[in-house]
Amino acid sequence: MRFINPKTDFAFKKIFGSEQSHDILISFLNAILYNAKPQIATIEILNPYLAPQIRGIKDTYLDIKATLDNRTTVIIEMQVLNIEGFEKRILYNAAKAYSIQLGQGQDYTLLDPVIALTITDFEMFPELNQLISRFILKEKDFLVDYPNNDIELVFVELPKFHKSVEALESLADKWLYFLKCARQLDIVPESMNLVPEIKQAFEIANEINLTRDELEGMAKQEIFIHDQRNAIKKALNTGKTEGKLEMAKQLLDVLDDAAISRASGLSLDEIMKLRGI
Repeated sequence: MRFINPKTDFAFKKIFGSEQSHDILISFLNAILYNAKPQIATIEILNPYLAPQIRGIKDTYLDIKATLDNRTTVIIEMQVLNIEGFEKRILYNAAKAYSIQLGQGQDYTLLDPVIALTITDFEMFPELNQLISRFILKEKDFLVDYPNNDIELVFVELPKFHKSVEALESLADKWLYFLKCARQLDIVPESMNLVPEIKQAFEIANEINLTRDELEGMAKQEIFIHDQRNAIKKALNTGKTEGKLEMAKQLLDVLDDAAISRASGLSLDEIMKLRGI
């Protein structure tokens, strides 16, 4: 068997946001948000999956919007690229989902909670030594909760998940392993196959069950993501090189070539070129 990469946006939405995915999404949300407790019994997916268009993929994300049986709105998003303004967009989308609940003149007491659950394929909070982070409104100095914490931001950083298949314990472990490693698997691990919802997720992710257009669209998106990551790396490397050159230029009249090389990381040949030799 060969599985699609759940970390790409269209694949993620097909697996968790299709009409047949209600049980999958309930299991996943209970695992991540409620420590596998059956808090969610039913769910309504507000924007079900649609097959990708083959004309090209410009979007870097697609979210899933769902309403839980306690009337909470959940926005679930898989983000593979750390693009500028991403953290602002998460907050904006959550605040927008909260504010549009009311019509003109309706009472604020009718507002229901909103949870923005974001899974990232990069480290968003390197200063935090935890896989799942939850943010709510608190008083700045005394860290007292705001009386009404209706907006919650939850982040899952996949690069911080390092468990092997033999070490999987909780339901959350198994879902995160599925997200991170399904693409590299050719069989469903026995321990995961025992969870009906995860077994169903693997069936949806099996390439043999996808249409030709879906496979082509998802392949194009993987290429797009790969190209964007390389573009980001190139920009960072270019910036580093320019910084080294600027440092070396400032040291030309102060240090000898060997010392400048040690300080800047440039080669002696590069420093000689700066001197015009």
